[in-house]
Amino acid sequence: MKHTKQNHSVPAQPQLFGLIWRPFKFPFRLRAGDVIQYENRLCRVIRVTECAAVVIMNRPARVFKTLFEKPVRIQPAPKIIRICSDSQVPILNRKAR
Repeated sequence: MKHTKQNHSVPAQPQLFGLIWRPFKFPFRLRAGDVIQYENRLCRVIRVTECAAVVIMNRPARVFKTLFEKPVRIQPAPKIIRICSDSQVPILNRKAR
């Protein structure tokens, strides 16, 4: 009868504790795509991170006349603003759930 060596020792395995599953809650007040009112103007939230929310604000068009009395209208580029991601600004387009 041939004896085989059996390894009866169980390798040390880390004990796994039960995972706690919590429903995902968005940690910030603002979300990308929100329309907010900031400095009495409408703005759109583009991106939200831990440190800031990036907001784009349209500037008013400038209208003036040239030397030849021809009216000219120039639309400046939008202004990029960084505000706190938990700012207490009015959100205008958020639907209540």
